[in-house]
Amino acid sequence: MEQRAKDETPSVLKAAWLIALVTIASKFMGFVRDMVVANFYGATLVSDAYFYALQIPSLAIIILGGVGGPFHSAVVAVFSKLIPDFDSKPNEFVNKLYNTFLTVSFLFFAVCSILGFFFADKIMGLIISAGSPELVTLASAHFKIMSPIILIGGIIGIYYGLLICHKQYILPNLSPMVLSLVVILIISFVHNDNTGLVLAGATTLGAICQLLLQFPKIRQIGYRIKPNFNIVNNPQFKNICELLFPAILSSTIGQISIYIDMFFASTLKEGAWTSVVFANRIFQFPVGILVTAFLVPLFPIFSRLAGEGNSESIKTYFNKGVGVLFFAGLPMIILILLLAQDGISLIFERGAFNADAVIMVSEALCFLSFSILPYVFRDSITRVYYAFNDSKTPFIIAMSSIALKAVLNWLLILKLDMGIAGITLSTSFVTLFNAVFLGLFIYKKIKLDYKTLFINLAKMLAAGGITFVICGFIGFEFDRIRLPKYIFETAKIIIIMSCCLGIYTFLNLIFKMDYAKELVNRIKR
Repeated sequence: MEQRAKDETPSVLKAAWLIALVTIASKFMGFVRDMVVANFYGATLVSDAYFYALQIPSLAIIILGGVGGPFHSAVVAVFSKLIPDFDSKPNEFVNKLYNTFLTVSFLFFAVCSILGFFFADKIMGLIISAGSPELVTLASAHFKIMSPIILIGGIIGIYYGLLICHKQYILPNLSPMVLSLVVILIISFVHNDNTGLVLAGATTLGAICQLLLQFPKIRQIGYRIKPNFNIVNNPQFKNICELLFPAILSSTIGQISIYIDMFFASTLKEGAWTSVVFANRIFQFPVGILVTAFLVPLFPIFSRLAGEGNSESIKTYFNKGVGVLFFAGLPMIILILLLAQDGISLIFERGAFNADAVIMVSEALCFLSFSILPYVFRDSITRVYYAFNDSKTPFIIAMSSIALKAVLNWLLILKLDMGIAGITLSTSFVTLFNAVFLGLFIYKKIKLDYKTLFINLAKMLAAGGITFVICGFIGFEFDRIRLPKYIFETAKIIIIMSCCLGIYTFLNLIFKMDYAKELVNRIKR
C-alpha cells in the first residue's frame, strides 16, 4: 500500500497542475464577468439587490453543488469505493444507486425552487430586514428569476462527483466558464438594464447551460437516467444520506453566517454588500484555484485509502497537500496586503465602479486575506473527515461558530465602528476557529503528523515576514515615482509581484524547503 501511494504521487501532482490550469481559465472568465458586472452596475442599489438575491441560488450551485460541496463530496466518498478503479464503467448496481440519488435530489430541489419563487418577497424581506423597501422589492424580483438555479445546483453537484470518480477533471472545473460567458454576452448587448433583471435572467440561463454541458459526458461514461425510489434497505444510499445531510446542514450553517453578514452590511452605506461580494470573488480567484487543484484529485484517494485502512498514506498525502497550499498561500497574503488597492483600481475602476468602490473592496479584501491559511487547512482536513464517512463533526463545529460570527460582527461593526472591514475580519476569525477545532477533533479518526507540518509552516512564515518587509519598502519607494495612473499601477504590480515571488522562493530555498525546490525544478523543466 505504501508503494502504491508513492507511485500515485506523480499522477496526483500531474492532475493538480492540469486542474490548476483549467481552473485558472475558469476563474479568469469569472473575473472578467465580475469586471463587466462592475462596469455596468458598480456598487449601487441595483448591484446590492442582485447579490442579495443571488445568495440562495449560489448556495445551491456553488456551495452545495460545486466542487468540494456536499453533493460532490458525498458522491466521491461513496462511489469511489464502489468503482474498482477510476477507469471502470459503472455497473448496473452503481447505475441504480446513481438514479436513486438523482431522483430524490431532483424532487427535493424542485420543491425548494418552487417555494423560493412563490415566497421570494418574504425570504428577501427576512434577509434584508434592515434594508430599504426599494432594495427588498428589487431583490425579490431578482430572486424569482434566479429560483430555478436552486434545482440545477444539486444535480450539477452529483455530476461533478461522478466525473471526478472517473478521473474526468477538466469538465467539472471548466464548466463554470459557461455561466460566466452567458452573463458577459447578454449584459454586454443590453446597455439599459437599470433594474438588473437582465443580469438575473442571464445568470439563470448560464446555470442551465452549465448543466447541459456536463450531461453528454455522463452518458458517455455509462450512466443512464432511469428514475427509481430504491431507498428502503439500501445501505449505499443510506451512506450517501449520512454524509450528505450533515454536510448540507453544515453548508447551510455557513450560509447563516453569510446572512448575518448581509444583515449587518444592510446597516452600512450603499454598496457595502457589493463590496464584500467582490472581495470574496477576488479572494476566491487564487485561493479557489489552489484548493481545487490539489484537493480534487486527492479526495478520491483519501476515500479509497480510508476504506482500505491505510492511515499512513493518508498522513503522507495530507501533509504534502496542505504543505503546498501553505507554501502558495503566504505570498498571496503578502501581495493582497501590498497591492489590493492598486490591483482593484487597475482592473475594476471604470464605468459605474468609482474610486470609493475601489477603497471599499480593497479594505474588505485585505482583512479577508488573513483567512487564507486557516481556509486551506479547514477545506483540506474536511476532506479527511468525509473520507472516513464523517460529516457530522464538521457540521457541529460549523454550527457552533454561528454565535461567534454574530458576536464578532456586533463587536467589530457596531461597537468598534470598523464598517466593511469588520465583516471580513470576523470571517477570518471564524475560519480560524473552524480550522483549529477540526484539526483537534480529527484524532478520533486518525492521528495526523502536525509537528512536521507546522515546523515547515514556521519556516514559511519567517520567509514570508522578511519578504513582506522588503517588498513593503520597495512599494513605499515606488510610490514616490510620478507616472500616468494605469502605467504606474501596472508597473508597481509587476515589480512587487516579481520581487515577492523571487525573495520568498529564495528564502525558502535557504531554509531547505522541499516545496521551493519542487517549484524551481518545475520552472526549469
